[in-house]
Amino acid sequence: MKAKHIYLSACILATLYGCKGNTQPADDSGGDASSAQTPVTVTTVSDSAMVDYIDLNATSVFQQKNIVKANANGYVQKVNILPGHFVNKGELIFSIKTKEAQSIGNSINVLDTTFKFSGINKIKAAGSGYVTQLNHQQGDYVQDGEQLAVISDRESFAFVMQVPYELKGYLKNNPNVQLILPGGEKITGQIASSMPAVDSLSQTQGIVIRVNGNTPIPENLVAKARIIKTIRPHTASLPKSALLSNETQTEFWVMKLINPTTAVKTPVTKGIETGDRVEILTPKFSAGDKIVVTGNYGLADTAKVKISPL
Repeated sequence: MKAKHIYLSACILATLYGCKGNTQPADDSGGDASSAQTPVTVTTVSDSAMVDYIDLNATSVFQQKNIVKANANGYVQKVNILPGHFVNKGELIFSIKTKEAQSIGNSINVLDTTFKFSGINKIKAAGSGYVTQLNHQQGDYVQDGEQLAVISDRESFAFVMQVPYELKGYLKNNPNVQLILPGGEKITGQIASSMPAVDSLSQTQGIVIRVNGNTPIPENLVAKARIIKTIRPHTASLPKSALLSNETQTEFWVMKLINPTTAVKTPVTKGIETGDRVEILTPKFSAGDKIVVTGNYGLADTAKVKISPL
């Protein structure tokens, strides 16, 4: 019985010794895992011009419209205009034959051939512009003062931009406004005046923008009016993808390389944003500093990285 106990004790000691020997390689493999590197791409800080702006809607409008009215009771004899046509000031646009002339004109001419009475009234355009409405055609009977057509005054064409009142201060030093039409065409306008009232609901004020050029622009066209807020002729900037932040967007940082394989968290103060770039106010990075631009999300401070080619 004593020999049996001695044999069992020897087996247990042999088993424990074998397990201890097998744990050594596992410790070595754990050290390899801690040295894993995250693939990243890097960029450098650029010195460039940046502009901060806001885009507001501006609607084209003819501020003045001339209503063409009949000057007598009678029949429309001639119509020299069509909707969309451009007419010049003083151009003959309507001829109206009075009701009396239509009724007795033929009989008078038969009785006395020397009597000249046409009874035709000519109506001319009071100003230059585009025919935006045409209410009567040849042969229609009209009454004195009845509307015949509407001519939009070309000289009164403008864009009206609705500006939130708190942003009106940006217009003082920006008399020129870039207008971007649907389709991408860009034209330059000048701020001419402002409406004397503010919309009670939206608290916006209408700003009148005059445009140059003879290219006809239709009424009620909505364009983007670009108002410049800030201009930075020379400033340090990075791609937006290089910037990281907390959930509340109150803290910002970048991952900066301190050597070819180590990136550290570097707090930054950002300025204006334009397109895909953001201004970096502090700290002042040097031209040779490398900033992680991809692969940086979720990196811990003092992370091991591996630079991949762009």
